[in-house]
Amino acid sequence: MTIKPGEDWGEVVDLPADAVVAADDAALAAHLAAADGRPVRVVGGDLAASLGGPGRGGTVRRVPIDVLRVVADGLAHVAVAHVIVRRSWWRGAIHAAMNVERYGAWDVAPRAHPNDGRFDVVEVDAAMRLRERWEARRRLPSGTHVPHPLITTRRATEVTWTFEAPRQLWIDGRPTGEVRSVRVTIDPDAAVVHC
Repeated sequence: MTIKPGEDWGEVVDLPADAVVAADDAALAAHLAAADGRPVRVVGGDLAASLGGPGRGGTVRRVPIDVLRVVADGLAHVAVAHVIVRRSWWRGAIHAAMNVERYGAWDVAPRAHPNDGRFDVVEVDAAMRLRERWEARRRLPSGTHVPHPLITTRRATEVTWTFEAPRQLWIDGRPTGEVRSVRVTIDPDAAVVHC
């Protein structure tokens, strides 16, 4: 069941002896895509940062998370943190589906939560000039780049982007090739992780 504001999330448990360790978001997504049934502990990446980082000692927090289902030019992918489509950070449009608030040191989607049944869509208009992008980049660590008239944000359970020319697709921080169409949907409570 997805979390609601003010509710406790997850439970403190002993780390399962057979837990697989995922070093980052992409490793966690690969483990979930393989669906081998073993419990997984996430120790790095943007999802782990959203969860407060890895626990200390023998106990961990066991939490349900939403998973992003991605279909890019007909190929299926799994993501746990974010999906980004762009040519460059400095020119052209940028499209992001954020299941967590952070992308590295940047607080891209301050309202995003990995278990609320939705993801945040953040889009940068291609008309945004270099100087405005530099100023927005300076504000990204604190999440104060929004509101901005050329950056739109919204909550969604599904988004589809299509492009005339190919754009680079990044899933959970790793480039996955150029695409012309991307569809992202949310799969609520699709996995349980330990952190």
